[in-house]
Amino acid sequence: MLQDIPTPTLREARSCVLETERLTLRKPTLADVKAIAGLANDRRIAENTRRLPHPYLQDHAVELIRATADGQRDIVFLIENDRTPIGIVGVNWRGPDAPELGYWLGVGHWGQGFGTEAARAMIDFTFEEFDVGQLISGARVANPASRNILEKCGFQWSGVELHRFEALGSSAPVDCFRLSRGVWSSLKNWGHSTRRMR
Repeated sequence: MLQDIPTPTLREARSCVLETERLTLRKPTLADVKAIAGLANDRRIAENTRRLPHPYLQDHAVELIRATADGQRDIVFLIENDRTPIGIVGVNWRGPDAPELGYWLGVGHWGQGFGTEAARAMIDFTFEEFDVGQLISGARVANPASRNILEKCGFQWSGVELHRFEALGSSAPVDCFRLSRGVWSSLKNWGHSTRRMR
């Protein structure tokens, strides 16, 4: 006889740590404010990330950490390599039928495969822990590196939309992508992330 196993709540999800071959993904804390602000305060990141302001101040990092600790709509992980913060990855739950994957890395960490590794861990976690049929994501048309990450993770292009970028103060075209649970299941051989509860 099958038992109903409750799906973790977003609050429970925030207390775990994900580990990949090179990365640790964990809940950001107020002790991480300076590191997050130092990484995020770069126009090249803000112009490719819809909700990041520029300049990005320590107050913005505090707001991010408090919002994700108190709210029920987002799961956010700090990405670390060798115990050094290098970026953020998360899922935004504003659309219950299609949670949205988002990520950014400090410029000094671009081009090393960290974005793909962190995104895959977040995708695995989301599909393994929550009853969702798909994830959505997007990459600014002028950002082929982000598009490449999504395609490596199995996302399929679904069209172009205009989205507002806070740092630009205007809208820009965004390639939109979807990853269904079925496609994710068939691509599961990409490696394993492990989860450790604290």
